[in-house]
Amino acid sequence: MRRTSATLVGGALVAALAWASSPTSPATALEPAVGVQDLTQDINQILSDSRLTIARAGVVVRSAASGEELYSTDAGKLLTPASNTKLFTSAAAVDTLGLDYRFPTTVLNAGRKLGSAITGDLVLKGTGDPTMLAEDYDALAAKVADQGVKVVTGRLVADDTWFDSVRLGQDWAWDDETAYYAAPISALTASPDRDYDAGSVIVSVAADGDKVKVSTTPETDYLKIVNKATVGAETDVLIERQHASRTVVITGTVKDPYQEWVAVDDPTTYVSDLFRKALAKHGVHVLGPTVTGAAPANAAELARHDSMPLSELLVPFLKLSNNMHAEILTKAMGRKVAGEGSWSAGLKVTTDFAKANGVQVLNMRDGSGLSRRDGFTPTSIAQILTAARGKPWFKTWYDALPIAGNPDRFTGGTLRSRMRGTAAANNVHAKTGSLTGVTSLSGYVTDADGEPLIFSIMLNQYLSGAPKDIEDKIAIRLANFSRTKAVDSVSPLRASTDSGDLECSWLKPAEC
Repeated sequence: MRRTSATLVGGALVAALAWASSPTSPATALEPAVGVQDLTQDINQILSDSRLTIARAGVVVRSAASGEELYSTDAGKLLTPASNTKLFTSAAAVDTLGLDYRFPTTVLNAGRKLGSAITGDLVLKGTGDPTMLAEDYDALAAKVADQGVKVVTGRLVADDTWFDSVRLGQDWAWDDETAYYAAPISALTASPDRDYDAGSVIVSVAADGDKVKVSTTPETDYLKIVNKATVGAETDVLIERQHASRTVVITGTVKDPYQEWVAVDDPTTYVSDLFRKALAKHGVHVLGPTVTGAAPANAAELARHDSMPLSELLVPFLKLSNNMHAEILTKAMGRKVAGEGSWSAGLKVTTDFAKANGVQVLNMRDGSGLSRRDGFTPTSIAQILTAARGKPWFKTWYDALPIAGNPDRFTGGTLRSRMRGTAAANNVHAKTGSLTGVTSLSGYVTDADGEPLIFSIMLNQYLSGAPKDIEDKIAIRLANFSRTKAVDSVSPLRASTDSGDLECSWLKPAEC
């Protein structure tokens, strides 16, 4: 994970201290409260944008210290949150699993070891670790070889029973099935990079003389590559896995190198293939076939890999809005609380947590917000943001949220190119959200008086031109808000920002 500079650390420390030492009551208000009146007028003007004429917009702004509502419009309406859903999932996961929670992946001897042979099965057992790389499976294979094992007379058993067998979330769009941001969920999975895009492979193309060369990260022949691309005057190429298959078809023309993240069809089988090849590379030969199933209760541990703690995983999860992390954590919560690694069990944990912490209205269908049937109100989001401030884990969670205008990828995250050069930069800590026709931004900002504010902005059902700049204008206005004076001119606060139509996590690789 990248380290931030001393300047960035210092700025983060100042913001953290401001939140840790928030005033117990709001700053002294004027008579009349000209600052609040001015804020209301300005946000109303921002929301009068013609793109919202036929859309739905819900906004709420509150004092983080007192709970005083400074602005509200349709804050009680149920809206589609997109990735703002991750605020609930991440908070519940940290509270339920703990910041020190790790995902173990183990190799088990389900037979007997006689000399250099295991007479029986070798089991690879997963618990959902989204950070497992091909090199980690290679390291597990090396540990098995280091114990003198050269032959396994039985089978290679892939034990993914920590989670249920349901791979895709409720209501997910069928045409997202091959996309890396909607990859299948399994207790055994692998990532191709240190963004930890679990369940996907990077497919790369490059011109090689008069032919197009194809490679994968990690190296694997699990995918069947059908290369129909040709070398051309420009790169205009489509890399797409065919629905419900392992076949990736590449068409178009290639001039410059290009790569695409592609979801595998079955993470368990894919990982089994990686691990079997790693065993062979280290001189361990499995004579039997690869199968799936549960490890026997008396199987002995041969090797183990523990993931980074949840406190560290929060960074790629929230900064880059990783959908797979949200769904894996949802099933992990279900496994811990109900002994069932399913969406239904995990979502109950999250909704129970939210309700116990004052959230009044929520409808959760998944952990990431990919489902269009997820529903929250801006008030519900403000309630979970308020409750989080009183938790012992708040600072770690708050720091893991994207930070507006901070160019460092693992600091600014999906807000790294937004609100730069404004009072909101290195100030706003907030979660983004994007689906077609949906955008949301909810989180925290410190105003011009040093008072922490909580806000939620949810925009739904617009037809074109994602209005993320509207979110930015509101957030910037909040950063400039003062109870003691009006803002003379809001025009500088409303300058266009380069926010794009989709959040960074959807746009691999260059935009992220």
